[in-house]
Amino acid sequence: MQIGRLITALAGLVALSACEANPEERPDGLGEPTASPAPAESAGEVVSILRPDIQQPDLPPPPIEPLRVTIGFPEGGAELDAAAQAALEALLTSEQIGLGGPISLAGHTDSDGSDAVNERASRNRAETVRDWLVANGIAEARIKIVAFGEQNPAEPNALPDGSPDEAGRSANRRVEIEVPALVQLSTEGAD
Repeated sequence: MQIGRLITALAGLVALSACEANPEERPDGLGEPTASPAPAESAGEVVSILRPDIQQPDLPPPPIEPLRVTIGFPEGGAELDAAAQAALEALLTSEQIGLGGPISLAGHTDSDGSDAVNERASRNRAETVRDWLVANGIAEARIKIVAFGEQNPAEPNALPDGSPDEAGRSANRRVEIEVPALVQLSTEGAD
């Protein structure tokens, strides 16, 4: 039991001697040694754990998110209304378009009409959007068109009683534009 107390006392003395390895005189003038204040305490500044003598790595820019825009044709047909043109204008200024990647145009219709008529109408809508993009500086080779017809409704075409859902049909007449996510390559430091 006494050996355990002796070891504990020695450990305490070693710990105390380590605390006074670099003694300075106390500011109150009593002459008793104290440990030096930490740098943050003396200057009131935040101390970083990052070493300033080691160059931090340049992180790659965050990936660009995919862009999805829906162009509506609420009245039917393949004419771009003012809202559609405004959405396309905004699309042209997007970072995703600026990176030069592929653009997918998916044409859709409501369920009114035959499959052949709906496929043709959905293709015509997608081609209208493509033609507008090309006329405004987008290379046609970047654009892929898929005509879905009535296959993928965004909203129900009919109400629960079977009558037409005009709001749903209007929402289904659309072209969905998708520009996939790309990684922006940094040109800084390139020779």
